[in-house]
Amino acid sequence: MRVIGTAGHVDHGKSTLIAALTGTHPDRLKEEQAREMTIELGFGWLTLPNGEEVGIVDVPGHRDFIENMLSGIGGIDAALLVIAADEGVMPQTREHLAILDLLQIPAGLIVLTKTDIASDSTWLDLLEIDIRGAVSDTVLANAPIIRVSAKNRTGLDLLITTLSKVLESKPARLDINRPRLPIDRVFNMSGFGTVVTGTLNDGHLSIGDEVEILPGGLRGRIRGLQTHKRKEETAVPGSRTAVNISGVDTELVQRGEVVVHPGQYQATRRVDARFRLLKDASLPARHGDEVKFFVGASETIATLRLLGTEELKPGEEGWIQLEMRDPLVAVRGDKYILRRPSPSETLGGGLIIDHQPKGRHKRFDEEVLKSFEALMQGSPSDILFEAALALNIAGAREVVAKSRLESVSAQEALDDLLQNDRLIALEAGQVNTTSDLLVMALPHWNEITDRVDRTLSTYHEQFPLRRGISREELKSRLKMVPRSYNAVLSQLSKRGLVIEEGNWVAKAGHGIRFGTSQQAQVRGLMRKFELNPYSPPSVKECHAEAGEEVVNALIELKELIPVSADVIFRKSDYDEMLGRLRASMQERGEISLAEVRDLFNTTRKYAQAFLEHLDTIGITIRDGDFRKLKIR
Repeated sequence: MRVIGTAGHVDHGKSTLIAALTGTHPDRLKEEQAREMTIELGFGWLTLPNGEEVGIVDVPGHRDFIENMLSGIGGIDAALLVIAADEGVMPQTREHLAILDLLQIPAGLIVLTKTDIASDSTWLDLLEIDIRGAVSDTVLANAPIIRVSAKNRTGLDLLITTLSKVLESKPARLDINRPRLPIDRVFNMSGFGTVVTGTLNDGHLSIGDEVEILPGGLRGRIRGLQTHKRKEETAVPGSRTAVNISGVDTELVQRGEVVVHPGQYQATRRVDARFRLLKDASLPARHGDEVKFFVGASETIATLRLLGTEELKPGEEGWIQLEMRDPLVAVRGDKYILRRPSPSETLGGGLIIDHQPKGRHKRFDEEVLKSFEALMQGSPSDILFEAALALNIAGAREVVAKSRLESVSAQEALDDLLQNDRLIALEAGQVNTTSDLLVMALPHWNEITDRVDRTLSTYHEQFPLRRGISREELKSRLKMVPRSYNAVLSQLSKRGLVIEEGNWVAKAGHGIRFGTSQQAQVRGLMRKFELNPYSPPSVKECHAEAGEEVVNALIELKELIPVSADVIFRKSDYDEMLGRLRASMQERGEISLAEVRDLFNTTRKYAQAFLEHLDTIGITIRDGDFRKLKIR
């Protein structure tokens, strides 16, 4: 479904034209009717010859109401630039035309109205020449000019036929299954409650859907839907939609907020954008300027941050970052307008290229500016890649949402990036546009790989006798959240870059290596174990002989097996004792502590520590004063 918007100078007949086309006069307020000018947005609709139904938004033309005009013009598919034949191009004509051009409205017609008042064909021909000059370097440069009289109803059929042909050549609205309805009207209807209206973007809304109103965060449920005063079960992208929301107080909803499905959008106070300053702007745009920012149906005060330059002169373009006073919802690809708060003036506008930047950019960072160019001009793969770069580690669905690519292009871009290793899948499974599996752009992967390598190298150098660093300590040093850390570590392990075993992590190829003096300490300690294999030195005595680090290293290497806080055996002696004990119990069925002591000609201390250790690890089970092999 399509939406058409009017534009033009005050009293050039926009509302009268809509009434003639649709049978509905868009001036709904008493003040509007009394003053014979549009203050708020008005709406109507008509059916084209091909059967398509289109909505029409009538916007204010008077300078005092230009900011109300901006809340309605951003969501249209085509514009009707209305110019009265008795006055021609006027100041608000030029301002509205500049706004249409800044927003890159995809299609349009120029409607020469009131031809019943100025009917001289020579005059109208001269007027058309003047109009062609005014629109020559805008999106309406090649737009048809249709002469009409709403009063006499002449030219209306040609206008409708031409409008139908213009729209047929334009693509359908994007549907990425993430509905977003910028609210341009809010009211309470007796017996129904809160009703909001707007032009639906990016997806469908259905009766019964739970919805969230951002940035306020109110939650409700859709009770009813209407398009062109007709009840609908589902509203489609591009439709002028009235939404009856239950569970929401009308007084708490404001124009400019957005109706969405919960969890699909986030409000922002900062956006990155391409900006064009109008050539007839009265002053250059300077870093730090305070501006009014208009996007969708919302407006707020923002601070202008120029990137890559100190100022923009009238007619120039550049990269900017806007920091808003109030949060709002915007997405990559949205068109916006900037105005000077005082004296009131339209400055320019452009395209949002990142609606969730990570923070303030350095103003003259070449890498930042290059990434902006890729987002502005790149292929779907480039756009998705830049979205992944901006998010660092994120679910595939979140990366696609940030890219604003439609699902088919997004999946093709995902496949391309994964196949060419520009995007790294961190978790097992099929990565697609709807999955939450974590992915990471290659530069970030290389960065985290280097960080892990440096961290492990430093640790191994500091503690050469340790097998590795604990998983928890490595996570803390890397400052990563658990899910991302586990996914990265798993991927590093699969690629053979690290070794994971139990609770420790080491670089691939790392091993405990004793120095010359430490080797001598190990030999001296092992001789003591050889002298008394079943009554070996205590842990404390081992530390005194060889040092705690050496002893711990021997334990890591499984050369020594601790069985209690104070008793430790050589691995070879431990294995022999376990073998002999098993054989004895298999032959006799059970064994006592005293019998174990006598079997190995040791003391009660060692025999008891060994048996309790075997109980703990599940080899033996105690039955009174005896031990038996545990049946498995």
